[in-house]
Order: sequence, then C-alpha cells, then structure tokens
Amino acid sequence: MAAITITDNARHQIKEMMQDEEGDVRLRFGIKGGGCSGLSYSLGFDQEVNEELDLTDMINEIPVVLFKQDIPIIEGTKIDFKQNMMGGGFSIDNPNAIVSCGCGSSFRAKDHEGSPEKC
Repeated sequence: MAAITITDNARHQIKEMMQDEEGDVRLRFGIKGGGCSGLSYSLGFDQEVNEELDLTDMINEIPVVLFKQDIPIIEGTKIDFKQNMMGGGFSIDNPNAIVSCGCGSSFRAKDHEGSPEKC
C-alpha cells in the first residue's frame, strides 16, 4: 500500500508539469522544518534517489520518491489539485497534522513539532 494518495486531478497536473522537466524525474514529496506551525510540505521534482534514505513508488501513474524518515508524518496524506476562479493549486490533506496554519502549507504533527517561524 502506498504511503500517500495522488488524486486524478493532481495526477493530470503533475504529468503536465513533468513534461517541462528534463531527464528522468520523479515527484518528491516530504516535509521540512519551518512555517508558522513548525513543519511545512516539500513538493517538487527530483532526479536523485538515495536507495538507503528514500522510498520509491508508482502512485496513480506518477513515479514518487519519499524520504523514509518522513513517512510516519505523511502516511495517509492525500495530494489533490483544485481549480478555482483565482487559478489552481495543490492541496494537501494530512491526517497526521494536529495543527495547521491558515496558509495550509504549514502544520504540526503529534510527535513532530519542527521549528516554527514567524509568518
């Protein structure tokens, strides 16, 4: 079972964005310290995979790489893409987040507080 879920809307958007990348890229999803709640999401493309530190998977036709250490914090997360009148953007629904910032990209998990920064 995959650690995260990528919706069909997100898959379509990610595949479109991957066409602009050079080489054999994967979607890298994880967390980093910072944001007003202590942790923030990291979402981008990467060609590098460290077999010892990373987990690779194919999720909804998207090649994904996750930092193994992040998996307990992001397990069960759903990545979606929503279109609205102001454009569109990715939304991340993480069941492990106990506190989320109003911006939606910063959070705190039960056992991981991170390093909060001023907004």
